[in-house]
Amino acid sequence: MQSIDSYSYQCGFIDCVNEMIRAGVKALALSRPLDSAGERDALIPFARESCLRWGNQMYIEDEPLLTDLFPLSMNRGRHNILLYRAEHVLDQYLRLKTRKRALVEEKAYFGGNRSQLAWEFGRLLSYPEEEIRRLIAENPEKEQV
Repeated sequence: MQSIDSYSYQCGFIDCVNEMIRAGVKALALSRPLDSAGERDALIPFARESCLRWGNQMYIEDEPLLTDLFPLSMNRGRHNILLYRAEHVLDQYLRLKTRKRALVEEKAYFGGNRSQLAWEFGRLLSYPEEEIRRLIAENPEKEQV
């Protein structure tokens, strides 16, 4: 099998999720997490073009929302491009981040509050309920707060 360079892979991924967002299959999508801002920044021109082609928007994310939905190492210290169509979707994502910060500061980020945040993030990513349940249950690397 022929190997695919990382940049081309990322571009294909971005274009594919933009098509899914346009079709209404997803409300929000994340690019694949990248190790450096420079690596992510190299993708921005393509991501802008793809968003323009599909009628979507993008948001540069250097401090991703960390929840029990994904293993901690997948996103902590990584860089993403968020892709979405409707402005209220980005607003919901940013409100989740603000709510998590407040819960952590209040020492209330545990139990139902913690679970609820992960579930809401999963729903915003348009994951089916059973997939959200599986991802949280099988996550071996949850954040210690």
